[in-house]
Amino acid sequence: MSLPSEPSISTPDPLATAPKAKRGMSRNQKILFFVTGWLIVLMPFLFWWNTWFGRHLSDQQMTEYLHDDKKPRHIQHALVQLGDRMSHADANAKRWYPDLILLANNPVEEVRNTDAWVMGQDTSAPGFHETLVKMLADPAPMVRGNAALSLVRFGDATGRPQIVALLQPAHVMAPAAGRITDSDRPGTSIREGGLIAKLAPAASSQIVEIRSPIPGRIRSVAQAGANLGQGSELAVIDPATEQVWEALRALYLIGQPEDIASIQPYERDLPDVSNDVRQQAEQTEKAIRTRNEK
Repeated sequence: MSLPSEPSISTPDPLATAPKAKRGMSRNQKILFFVTGWLIVLMPFLFWWNTWFGRHLSDQQMTEYLHDDKKPRHIQHALVQLGDRMSHADANAKRWYPDLILLANNPVEEVRNTDAWVMGQDTSAPGFHETLVKMLADPAPMVRGNAALSLVRFGDATGRPQIVALLQPAHVMAPAAGRITDSDRPGTSIREGGLIAKLAPAASSQIVEIRSPIPGRIRSVAQAGANLGQGSELAVIDPATEQVWEALRALYLIGQPEDIASIQPYERDLPDVSNDVRQQAEQTEKAIRTRNEK
């Protein structure tokens, strides 16, 4: 009698059943990963490096930047650097003074604005005083204001009305009848030229962007869906603290009794008025009254 055969037991192939090892990144993938990470770090640095006005410019770069009409930011960078040299009585800065006078007519508002400030750093320069007086008629309120502030350094109070205007809120009017499609929120800080709202004109399909004429804080703005007529008030912008501070300091020297009404709102104990501004407003009013009593 034959014995029954034992059931066959198949032995698993360890090579067939072992889990496959995870495949590592290829050399090209590692390089791509490294380059991507490097760019994530580099790009913000390059943006900061190219927009930071504190970066030192050589004399050659100064000349190149002042004449770079294709990049207004370059001109502004050079102007800020030049203003710093002038404030430190750098005699070499005078070589670029003719450029400052020419830039008073630059088509870019930000360039003219910075230029007006820089010319106030040297009251002995020929041509600066006359150029600043002409800039009091500039179409941009901030350019007029900076020109007026610089003129105070020359002992010239011609721009006093423009300085008083720096204390006033900016009332932005609708350029055409239409509907607000989007707008910022009241209380938001905004830079000069910052977007306030978008308007869809009734007579056009093209959206109009409404921008702030001054730096400051949005006091009020028409909200999305509002229908406005041409010339109606769209927004009110309160001036920035730095702007108010500089205006008050100038009026401390040249202010008149009729300016006190514009100064007193900054003497109130309000959240939007800093202690420094409030104290300066009080000192400015006191100085004006003291001058008027003599």
